[in-house]
Amino acid sequence: MSKQIIEKHPIGHAYGVSLSSADRLTASDIPHRILSENGNRNIFVDFTVNALKEHHISSSDLIRRKKAIDTLRINGLDISGLSPYPTSYTTKRGNFAEVVMAEYVNASTPAELPIYRLRYNPNTNQSMKGDDILLFDLDSDPARIIVCESKFRSTPNKKAVTEILDGLVRSHKGMLPVSLMFVSERLYEQGKNELGEKVLKCTELFALDKLDIDYVGFLLGDGSTSAHIDRSTTTELHSLLMISLGVDSPADMVDEAFGRLEADL
Repeated sequence: MSKQIIEKHPIGHAYGVSLSSADRLTASDIPHRILSENGNRNIFVDFTVNALKEHHISSSDLIRRKKAIDTLRINGLDISGLSPYPTSYTTKRGNFAEVVMAEYVNASTPAELPIYRLRYNPNTNQSMKGDDILLFDLDSDPARIIVCESKFRSTPNKKAVTEILDGLVRSHKGMLPVSLMFVSERLYEQGKNELGEKVLKCTELFALDKLDIDYVGFLLGDGSTSAHIDRSTTTELHSLLMISLGVDSPADMVDEAFGRLEADL
């Protein structure tokens, strides 16, 4: 690969166990990591269900939420408004792809995922604005931010690839990621002042040209996903990696994952 934005496939991780990996270049010479199922779908889904839960709500908040839900159930009232998970199928698919992407990139780099942004979504049935995922490798020299954009398509097409790239190009043209201050402020709120300060310092490093910003596009869909990435990726960004994940019946996988989460409430 021309630039190593992420490291080797994380063999010891659940995604390393449940997915096969191959690296090649797209038709436009952009690095492309191709992920596919290897017969361990249950391991993939089990890990992703737990990751979805973690990204949407903390364990302490979930306990409190369940108590409130139990009260409504006892009184025969509707509990749908208290679920921390989306009911909109479009949002479920988008969140699923975002969480898989975040966990895979995090497992494949030294970069940190400092906050779970889906916990801060005031409307669980709408997608959040801003960058899908920011990861930070702040102890490297130079410091580095990885900006990630994901899409889910049961049947992928060129438009899905274009939308991923358009999102990343907009972030690049905006120079600093738009969600940078959001991440820093949430870290300060959590009492993680040292890490919040490091994230905030990225503004200074950027001004001094001492900050690398890399871009990762991720498309999750059926078995044709990698072919669409290969054919449709363009070259507006120099520091870009594309990742494709092709699975059988991707929509069924989303239904199963969120069904298990809802059943646990």
